[in-house]
Amino acid sequence: MENKDLYDVTIIGGGPIGLFTAFYSGMRELKTKVIEYLPQVGGKVTYFYPEKILRDIGAIPGISGADLIKQLSEQAQTFDPTMVFEERVNDLKREDDGTYTLISHNGNRHHTRSVILAIGHGTLGVKKLPIEEALQYEGGNLHYSVDRLEYFSGKHVLISGGGDSAVDWANMLEPLAKKVMIVHRREAFSCHENSVTEMTNSSTKIRCLCYVSGLIGDGNRIEKVRLTHVDTGKIEELEIDELLVNHGFDLDLGGIKEWGLNMIDGKVVTDGKMETSIPGIFAAGDIVTYPNRLSLIAGGLAEGPKALNSAKAYLDPEAEAMAMYSTHHKDFVEV
Repeated sequence: MENKDLYDVTIIGGGPIGLFTAFYSGMRELKTKVIEYLPQVGGKVTYFYPEKILRDIGAIPGISGADLIKQLSEQAQTFDPTMVFEERVNDLKREDDGTYTLISHNGNRHHTRSVILAIGHGTLGVKKLPIEEALQYEGGNLHYSVDRLEYFSGKHVLISGGGDSAVDWANMLEPLAKKVMIVHRREAFSCHENSVTEMTNSSTKIRCLCYVSGLIGDGNRIEKVRLTHVDTGKIEELEIDELLVNHGFDLDLGGIKEWGLNMIDGKVVTDGKMETSIPGIFAAGDIVTYPNRLSLIAGGLAEGPKALNSAKAYLDPEAEAMAMYSTHHKDFVEV
């Protein structure tokens, strides 16, 4: 499909950072398009953490991932940006007039004067449990995310993993489940210290230096797991009701990594203005790297407007450095 409309800015990524950037783009009166690979907005938050409580955003003591995306989505719609779903942008072509054509995996072409990358870590896929028989239990009692907390109420839950997600779910499920155990193949957890402290002070059973090495069941539900001890090789069997695996994500930037952007370790290098090495291409959120970057949603929510302000300056060097405050914006001031 050839879309002849030319947009001022096209934001690739409809997660939290992309949504807030779309709102701010409207504040700056730019014709805006958002392209998202998934069939809905929210990115990783919607896909993996809809019920997780987020507490690292200023003035919000706690909010579920689903509610955060709901509010960001409503905010993003304030200025009616064009939203495109289920398209993965792969190719970039610079036209003779200096504009860009973005080409999606399905051949659709999108024309834009500037681009903001807000793709997080790229296309996400969970790291599956590396056991041959695991596939048959997906959709049963082998889980890679939590859709409903109450589903685990009164059950014996085994969590495999040692990062923020695994520990956070242990802390959230502990008050509901009959029993929670977490297994981690390393000696220390790689997550926020206060989360580990909360888990350690709870009834959650912690087993380090061991990992899930086998599944025993009837082909529909897992009845027992085999745990292998890293240091001794000893194997034990443990009865469980539910297995939750949080081993991280497989990340894929697709064709974007071939654009010629300056990158380090899979991240796009930007300066303080969120400018990349290609004029007219900006980036914000977890896709970027620069010294002392704050790896929180709160940090990304600041980077999005910075990237947008740089895009505005790129399009109109005479423009103001930033939008007026929302309290004074004409669309929000009662006449």
